[in-house]
Amino acid sequence: MAVAAVLVSGGLILAGCGGDDSEGGGKASGTSPGKDKAECAQLTQFGDLTGKKVSIYTSIVAPEDQPYKDSFKLFTECTGAEVAYEGSKEFEAQLVVRVKSGNPPDIAFVPQPGLLKTLVEDTGKVKEAPKTVSDNVDEFYGPDWKKYGTVDGKFYAPPLTANVKSFVWYSPKMFKEKGWEIPKTWADMLTLSDTIAASGIKPWCAGIGSGEATGWPATDWLEDVLLRDAGPDVYDKWVNHEIPFNDPAVVKALDTVGGILKNDDYVNGGFGDSKSIASTEFTDAGLPILKGKCALHRQASFYAANWPKGTDVSENGDAYAFYLPPISADFGNPVLGGGEFVTAFSDKIETQALMTYISGGEWVNEKGKATKNGGFVSANKNLDIANVASPIDKTSVEILQNPDAVFRFDGSDLMPGAVGAGSFWKEMTAWIGENQSTEKTLDNIEKSWP
Repeated sequence: MAVAAVLVSGGLILAGCGGDDSEGGGKASGTSPGKDKAECAQLTQFGDLTGKKVSIYTSIVAPEDQPYKDSFKLFTECTGAEVAYEGSKEFEAQLVVRVKSGNPPDIAFVPQPGLLKTLVEDTGKVKEAPKTVSDNVDEFYGPDWKKYGTVDGKFYAPPLTANVKSFVWYSPKMFKEKGWEIPKTWADMLTLSDTIAASGIKPWCAGIGSGEATGWPATDWLEDVLLRDAGPDVYDKWVNHEIPFNDPAVVKALDTVGGILKNDDYVNGGFGDSKSIASTEFTDAGLPILKGKCALHRQASFYAANWPKGTDVSENGDAYAFYLPPISADFGNPVLGGGEFVTAFSDKIETQALMTYISGGEWVNEKGKATKNGGFVSANKNLDIANVASPIDKTSVEILQNPDAVFRFDGSDLMPGAVGAGSFWKEMTAWIGENQSTEKTLDNIEKSWP
């Protein structure tokens, strides 16, 4: 989600088993241990890497780290090289420190393009992706993904995982009982909202509370609507500040969001009036759906983990999600989301081999099979949906693999921190909680842009 990690000052610099000084790529030697396995075909070019080790540094810790560790077993079978996995809750604070102090890992999983850009520009230590990786991304991912791993025209980081934010949660059982249909367009969704409101149920429930990060769910609303109403080109210009934050297209988009979130006929089911959205925790916001207090809740795929134990989260169950419909037919199927990227600080042959494995068509299926409880999504076109565990993850993969999908990364994650994790959150909270005007809200954010 669009919540920046809190940077921890000081603390122990973690000792890694990272890259040594033997840079320069190296050459293949010997016969690959996996030469006779079809799934090792792309890795045989790297030869026998037995005895070599590749270190990975990431924010993903136990118990979520085990599926990652399991997903690298095939790499070791194919090449002989081992993977040393290190997860840390202080990853974002420590990664730059480690790189600048000469103790980088071979590979890091970077959660935002903004951090990748910082690492490239501030450290000069990030290695460009080898051709095998670049070719894999061209083959297995849409072009939108490659640009997020590119800085100043050079491609560094292939995608690792993805998440989809363009979802509306609902109760399939309630919809069936009431005879309601899943809307296919924005207009259909508003008509459905009117129908639900007329039945005596508040159609929408929402919450933007998130501690020090309160406000981020409202930024997602604006980003999703701008992408659907003005299109990806305007969205990109807005994120990059090539048009002002308070551009007329953004004013229109936020007013469209206000047509739902500031409409007391529509919100806030189970909590109060529209202002209650500002004080409702985002983790609790969708729960009134289970009690019939509201019918719709816009939130990302990861909200699946917020339903109480025993909730049937499936297409015919207590809770599920449908794709947030497009506003205009001119822009395909816009998808707002996020993801992580694989960044290398070593160009040793074993590092190149692991980067090639992760960016290719085999790792995603190994990771899918290893993530038995769900929680893994990728935009890799070679990912077999049968290898994805949970229903909502399967739906997310289908959305990302749709050839009409127009993926855009969460805008606040791409903006300068003073805006994306600062004024944007703060002013959107005031927009709802204090009923601040659209114009003042966007003007204030524009003035804050560094």
